[in-house]
Amino acid sequence: MIAHLRHLTRLAGRGHSRLASSSSASTSYLIDQPEYSFLKELGLERNNPGVYSGHWQGRGQTITSYDPGTGQAIATVRQGNVQELQQTIGLGVEAYKQWRQVPAPVRGEIVRQIGDELRKYKEPLGKLVSLEVGKIYSEGQGEVQEFIDICDYAVGLSRIYSGQLINSERADHTILEAWRPLGLVGVISAYNFPNAVFGWNAAIALTTGNSVLWKGAPSTPLVSVATTKIVADVLRRNNLPPVVTLCQGGTDVGQSLVADKRVNLVSFTGSCKTGQDVGVEVQRRFGKVILELGGNNALIIDSSANVKMALDAALFGCIGTSGQRCTTTRRIIVHEQLHDQFVTSLVAKYKQLIPKIGHQLDAQTLVGPVHTQQNVDSYRTTIEEAKALGGTVAFGGKVLERSGYYVEPTIITGLAHDASVVHRETFAPIVYVLKAKNVDEAISWNNEVEQGLSSAIFTENISQAFKWIGARGSDCGIVNINTTTNGAEIGGAFGGEKATGGGRESGSDAWKQYCKRATITVNHSGELACAQGVVFNVE
Repeated sequence: MIAHLRHLTRLAGRGHSRLASSSSASTSYLIDQPEYSFLKELGLERNNPGVYSGHWQGRGQTITSYDPGTGQAIATVRQGNVQELQQTIGLGVEAYKQWRQVPAPVRGEIVRQIGDELRKYKEPLGKLVSLEVGKIYSEGQGEVQEFIDICDYAVGLSRIYSGQLINSERADHTILEAWRPLGLVGVISAYNFPNAVFGWNAAIALTTGNSVLWKGAPSTPLVSVATTKIVADVLRRNNLPPVVTLCQGGTDVGQSLVADKRVNLVSFTGSCKTGQDVGVEVQRRFGKVILELGGNNALIIDSSANVKMALDAALFGCIGTSGQRCTTTRRIIVHEQLHDQFVTSLVAKYKQLIPKIGHQLDAQTLVGPVHTQQNVDSYRTTIEEAKALGGTVAFGGKVLERSGYYVEPTIITGLAHDASVVHRETFAPIVYVLKAKNVDEAISWNNEVEQGLSSAIFTENISQAFKWIGARGSDCGIVNINTTTNGAEIGGAFGGEKATGGGRESGSDAWKQYCKRATITVNHSGELACAQGVVFNVE
């Protein structure tokens, strides 16, 4: 196994694990405090098994999950080891053999029940997402809603996904196309969306007839356990085999999952570097892979833009989830006529957010903590590098001295569009504002970074809008007009180009990635005929 796969425990910058070994019995855990009773509503305990394969177990290292808003321990999880992973894979393969025989609309009915169960637990599960990740209350609730939404989508999909009938050049021949399930789908998710990314994959994979094995991020194990409990209850009530399994674990577990030929598809969310290594390793065994990797997303402000709306979009785009979305706005490219006033107005909006920095579960909070100390260190290092390259901190730039991991949302101006720090994705609330002469220049800057996930333009000029979405426009997978770079809906396919990995999840025809295609020629003529007029006989 290539060396870089050791980063699977950290998802290489997406989920820097700051989990410690289980502490002594005297350690205080948030789960034992009355104000965190919602954790027990989800079936969580002070110590939780992290492996599910029809029953719960976990014989690996015990790790502690922490609240990034306070640094306090929440609860612990007993991870799985490689042997448990191997057993889980085997059980997932056997479950698939039964599940693939279930009619697709009946599979859709099971996914519908999963969605309904998520609705019952949306409030406590969303609060857990917020608590463990650090995202604010409404974003935690919104993440669970994404899982619910994709379940609704998958129910409809179960009755309509299909192949096609193709005309044959031979008389009394018919060509059919069928989409069949792959087998066992492995999902490796990141800390920033520990519930929704699993949901995008699982709902569609299950509907199309696959079984699913999940390895959640090591720093958000409680979300993985709680979510799996909800799904497992639905499977148990319907007397189904474990078509959804979970194995939390370390580097060795991640490496084994990626390398195992029984895992027909690996859906990996994480950094570009680790994703590249995962992609190579899976291709080495001729498996399939969906890669959802980094983004260095630009928001372009044309001279004709609705500036008020653009400012609102920039605020959420740059600061939502404290800058830790893969679709976060990292660069704002502003027409030179609007640049100075836009920066002044954006700084004024940022100033209004300072009183709203706080614990992620506080009702008034709009800016929660970043996820770990490593995020803080990366934030600090990046700002120092930007200043050394000639950048000016127009707002922010400080680490806040309080319990937890808090930083000021930061605006940096004065850097070249191709400065090394501008071209590097930093998972923190830092945005670079650049000055462009025109839309053509802005598009070229948008496209010059290695990633190609999300992009957006604000313009009232229809010619510029259609240029933006055309062949000369953005080279990203998400190409928005007059809205944010982040906050995608489930109805469209989600993913990006270039170093973002090329994978697509969620809506549109992303379901095809969880299937194998069969082309079927049916001869109902009673005589053998070759294509292209070939004659081959001995009579």
